[in-house]
Amino acid sequence: MHTKLTLRLENELVEKAKLWAKERHISLSRAVAEFFAQLPEKGKKRGLSQLSPWTRRLVGVAAGKGTPSTDKEVRRDYLDYLEAKHR
Repeated sequence: MHTKLTLRLENELVEKAKLWAKERHISLSRAVAEFFAQLPEKGKKRGLSQLSPWTRRLVGVAAGKGTPSTDKEVRRDYLDYLEAKHR
């Protein structure tokens, strides 16, 4: 059963979402439905394994290895990364 849903969003956001969906050859309704389908059930916490592959990749990027806690540590790690990359 399908139910009509009205969302109030800024025009720019709607146009951006429409373009995103068009580039992926899906309807905006389908994109929103897939997003909602990934929401956890009431009272259940989602573990990393239950997230979509795209979201797991983002979590992996954000977590890093021993995620630095200060801006100085982040900068140092990034400079170390660049130095190693360009050797």
